[in-house]
Amino acid sequence: MYTSNFNNLILNSDSYKTSHWVQYPPGSEYMSSYVEARKGDFDVVFFGLQAFIKEYLSRPITQQDIDEAELVITAHGLTFNRTGWERLLEKHGGYLPLRIEAVPEGSIVPVSNVVCQIVNTDPEFYWLPSYIETALLRAIWYPSTVASVSYYCRTIIRKALEKSADTTDSLPFRLHDFGARGASSFESVALGSLANLVNFSGTDSMTALVAASRWYGMDKQMAAFSIPAAEHSTMTAWGRDGETAAFANMIEQFGGPDKAFSVVSDSYDLWNAIDNIWGDELKEAVENMGGTLVIRPDSGEPTKVVREALERLAVKFGTTINSKGYKVLPDYVRIIQGDGINAQSLGKIINAVMDAGFSAENITFGMGGGLLQQVNRDTMSWAMKASAICIDGKWIDIYKDPVTSHSKRSKKGRLALIEDSSGQLKTITVDELDNLDNSAQSLLRDVYVDGKLLIDDTLTTIRERTGW
Repeated sequence: MYTSNFNNLILNSDSYKTSHWVQYPPGSEYMSSYVEARKGDFDVVFFGLQAFIKEYLSRPITQQDIDEAELVITAHGLTFNRTGWERLLEKHGGYLPLRIEAVPEGSIVPVSNVVCQIVNTDPEFYWLPSYIETALLRAIWYPSTVASVSYYCRTIIRKALEKSADTTDSLPFRLHDFGARGASSFESVALGSLANLVNFSGTDSMTALVAASRWYGMDKQMAAFSIPAAEHSTMTAWGRDGETAAFANMIEQFGGPDKAFSVVSDSYDLWNAIDNIWGDELKEAVENMGGTLVIRPDSGEPTKVVREALERLAVKFGTTINSKGYKVLPDYVRIIQGDGINAQSLGKIINAVMDAGFSAENITFGMGGGLLQQVNRDTMSWAMKASAICIDGKWIDIYKDPVTSHSKRSKKGRLALIEDSSGQLKTITVDELDNLDNSAQSLLRDVYVDGKLLIDDTLTTIRERTGW
């Protein structure tokens, strides 16, 4: 029997990859592959490669890894390239002889463009770029998709604030990550929640804080923030007749100048909570506590509930009219909607709020499953494909073009990403790049070469690229 080791990179692949080393043409020396999002409703916000390199590629393959992989793979019914892996250990100390180049993390790139390219640096290991496809593509598509969805939401919120609020200063805190419990694994939370922090500064995922420190240089500053908040158990523990006391306790515990706290208020009757408890029995305490009460509805049709909640709060607490002509609740009361939020519903809620005459600054959003789990590789049609092979010293363009699905046509040649004369990003071949008169440079930059991470960006730097 064998000992299972989750850190064995040789086993971090699809089973069929283990037989590919003998399937390439004789004389194969180098293989160049690329990663792209082939299509989708969002621009790509590239993110996550640095985390993968630090966590998985900065550690060398060991003899123990090879021995274990052989036991697993042969028992699994497949062939094993023991000679190849042992040569890698002998020649390169177990570090992968690969060159990975990519756009800077946080770059915003239209779909159907190369964002990452990989090639082996030693001709003995022509089979290696494709071997790590499984791990590398997964490491890119998930956090990049979350970052792309999050950026799309930020764009919607920013435009709403520009139209209906006096300032957009609060934008980094307008979408709060509620997704930790709904994610598929601890690492999914780390990557997905961290990807949201490329665009926002609010999270209830403490795992993301650890990830920001571990992978993106945020060990000396806080990557994101949260506030005290109630859940249904802390409210219903007081009983139905004790709801007012439960709410009053929240004010006592967390109210105060410049403080904010959130109270889920739909345990029994949201409208009673707004009209009679917050807006009547506890109105004076809310007005005088010095901080901000953030009321959280958590059920019902979000567009209707949020609009009606704002209208009822306006009756009880009044509003002012800002410079854009929209109604704003007093600073001491706001709403956060965290139920049923995704990239589509968020825009509908904002439109309903503004159609009712309220500024978007009255509402913050919490996003869970819609942010971290309602995405998959097909959301943006992510793929990694071989596009060029060097055989006996000659580079040859390769590609796929299925007659049954031309949307899956892959790119050919060694690729580059440039900004053209109109300012648009465009994928071209390296040969085309070399022939340009203006000496254009590819936006792809070396990130990893032969076991070494060459660029170590902080989350702060990455955020700046998205327009912070």
